[in-house]
Amino acid sequence: MSLNKGEQFLWADAWVNRTFKLKLLTGLFLIAITLSLYPLFFTYIEQRNGRLLNDFLLQILPAKNVSIPIFTIIWGMGLLTLYRVIKSPRIALNTVWCFLLISISRVISISLINLNPPVELIPLVDPLSNTFYGGKFITKDLFYSGHTATQFLMFLCLEKKVDKVLTLISTIIIGVLVLIQHVHYTLDVVTAPLFAYLCFKISQWLLKQF
Repeated sequence: MSLNKGEQFLWADAWVNRTFKLKLLTGLFLIAITLSLYPLFFTYIEQRNGRLLNDFLLQILPAKNVSIPIFTIIWGMGLLTLYRVIKSPRIALNTVWCFLLISISRVISISLINLNPPVELIPLVDPLSNTFYGGKFITKDLFYSGHTATQFLMFLCLEKKVDKVLTLISTIIIGVLVLIQHVHYTLDVVTAPLFAYLCFKISQWLLKQF
C-alpha cells in the first residue's frame, strides 16, 4: 500500500498492511533505543569542556526566563501533531522516522561540535522534555537546537495549510525564545531548520527503500 500525499488512508487499512506495520514498528523501536541512551550520552557531554562562541546577538540580547511560553508552545504544537498522527497513518509514519533521524543526527552533531553553554544561560524549565535527559537540565546539547528543529519537523510533516502556518510561526517564535533565554547560540537556531529538512528528505528516501 502506497501512502501518497493527497490520498486518504485509515488506520484500519494501513495496519493490516505488513510493509506499513514493519516501517512504523521499526521506527518506534529505534526511537525507543535512541531515547534510552540519551541520559548516558548527555551525562557524558556535560563533562566535556568545549568552546565558548562569540555570539554578537546574545551579547546585545538581555537574558530572560521564558520557560513557560517555550513549554506551552512546544507541547501545544506537540498535541496538535499527535492529533494529526492519530488521524493519519501517513503523517504518523513520516513523523516517526523524521523524529528518529533528528534524534540521531543531534547525537552526532553534538559529539562533533563541542561547545560550552552561552554566557548568562538561564535553565529551561520543562519537566516533560527533561525526562529524556535523565531528569536534569543539560547545558551542552547545543549544536543544533532540538527545540527549533522539532517545530520545523512538524511544519514539514503536517499537511493542512493552517497546521503549516501555525508550526512555521511556532518555529520562529521558539527560535527567538531560546535565544532570549540564552540556552542556545544563534548558530544552533538558524541551522536547526536545515538539519530538520535534511532529516525529512532522508526519511522519505529510507521509507521508499523497504
